[in-house]
Amino acid sequence: MSRTLILLRHGESIWSAQNRFTGWVDVPLSRRGFQQSRRAGQLLREAGVLPDVVFTSLLRRATETADVALDEAGRLWIPVERSWRLNERHYGALQGKNKEDIRREFGEERFFTWRRSYSVRPPVIESGSPFDPSHDARYAGEHVPRSEALVDVYDREIPYWHTSIEPRLRAGRRVLIVGHGNSLRALLKYIDRISDRDIRSVNVPTGVPLVFTLDDATLRPQSVTFLGDEVPDSGLE
Repeated sequence: MSRTLILLRHGESIWSAQNRFTGWVDVPLSRRGFQQSRRAGQLLREAGVLPDVVFTSLLRRATETADVALDEAGRLWIPVERSWRLNERHYGALQGKNKEDIRREFGEERFFTWRRSYSVRPPVIESGSPFDPSHDARYAGEHVPRSEALVDVYDREIPYWHTSIEPRLRAGRRVLIVGHGNSLRALLKYIDRISDRDIRSVNVPTGVPLVFTLDDATLRPQSVTFLGDEVPDSGLE
């Protein structure tokens, strides 16, 4: 026997289009992002890979992607569970800043380390920053980070995998996770046993469903199928 897990990185956001660090800042999809989300749903429907339950973060770009994709797939009625533990990595003081500006100010090596290192965190965000989510009602009662490395995303996400997502897979449900570049990389690191070093070069394509066949006993990947390609730039942004 095997289990089916579908991973979908949210469509392009308006800040992605502007090349800005987003992290926990709640920005919507761009027009291209909505196109990518619709296409993802169409691909799931055409392939007959229809989820039974969906997990997303609390961030709008992921929830919008999930809603649009499910609508296109004819599965808008299935249960959706949302958790901050699937949020994107918190980029600390980098949130809201243009990536090229940071590269020029701090140099290529520091820029690469902040973006891709498994354990190095960017500088913490200042209290009172307009991009600080500490007082956001959706995180009431939770410990909101000031900055995160990928290891921090891993440490908050994998317990959630065990308590909430894994039981659905073992019960035979077809699970769709609509997440972010780093939250999905952290999950891939766990299920595919990727080393701390090798995870730096792992990328998850935007808006492209990844369909995993998992071993029934271990829930380790037996195969992965990419459904379609990324939506080309429409020039609408």
